Amino acid sequence: MIRSDHDLLALALDWHKAGRKVAIATVLETWGSAPRGVGSLLVMDDAGAMEGSVSGGCVEGAVMVEAMDAVSDGKPRVLEYGVSDDTAFEVGLACGGTIRILVEAVGASMGEDVLRSLVASKLSAKPAAYVVDLESNARRVSDASEYVERFRVDRSGIEEDGRTFVAIHNPPLRLFIVGAVHIAQHLAPMARAVGMSVTVIDPREAFAVAARFPDETLVHEWPDEAIDALAPNERTAIVTLTHDPKLDDPALQSALKSKAFYIGCLGSKRTHAKRVTRLEESGWTVDDIDRLHAPIGLPLGGRAPAEIAVSVIAEIVQSLRSAQ
Repeated sequence: MIRSDHDLLALALDWHKAGRKVAIATVLETWGSAPRGVGSLLVMDDAGAMEGSVSGGCVEGAVMVEAMDAVSDGKPRVLEYGVSDDTAFEVGLACGGTIRILVEAVGASMGEDVLRSLVASKLSAKPAAYVVDLESNARRVSDASEYVERFRVDRSGIEEDGRTFVAIHNPPLRLFIVGAVHIAQHLAPMARAVGMSVTVIDPREAFAVAARFPDETLVHEWPDEAIDALAPNERTAIVTLTHDPKLDDPALQSALKSKAFYIGCLGSKRTHAKRVTRLEESGWTVDDIDRLHAPIGLPLGGRAPAEIAVSVIAEIVQSLRSAQ
């Protein structure tokens, strides 16, 4: 099972509470083609159990040795590794790079109270930042009122002072799919694969059933009511797939009132032109309507439901990352 960073922190806390000696390794900086991004986590215990990754396999063994020293003496370590092109190839990577890694023992250099606070933020879906002074070794947890730009672009890293590392822990991205149609059956697992929490909205209970969507949250309310209740924010994408204005239009009315970073609508250019007319008649401005991605998805040329789903998830990722 691939665990998210939030899950890794919760795992580290569980291991620690169970009496295991635990260390957490965090990627501080990368140069070149390092395989794991800044903020990536590796959790280890003194029995050799590991979850997560800081390098895709290149230096995990060396980090483990340092981690065992860290749980013995309680002192943090900042490690730097250069992965050569040859070594990278041997472990199945395309090319080399350099990474800097912070190793901390839970209950010592990383206090249990700090780890508890980070895990609690995940459970309450609140953004939190883990802030480390690499010179004084002071540690604290910050909310979203600090490091606003880092939270906005979901980017951990070292501040300009060269000593303050900020690890951003945002709530998961969310995708609301309006219409439990065939495309949605492919789109939902793709969205989960890129780290999104998925909700499928369709008042037609014959469509939105667990047999068709076994791993998803299903909502059988009218789309506008469901979206309003779910309160989409800047970390939410919304797609309408029913092809039925009675369902899609109310959903779009609610979506356009929100701060969702992506709103996509299934349908041809002709269908969208009619949709635009209806929205204009309802009082929406050109700027409002320009937020809609329609026809939905990147123009990959695919026509099968799975191919359309690929184009949609690609456009969602593009919209999210291009804003950063």
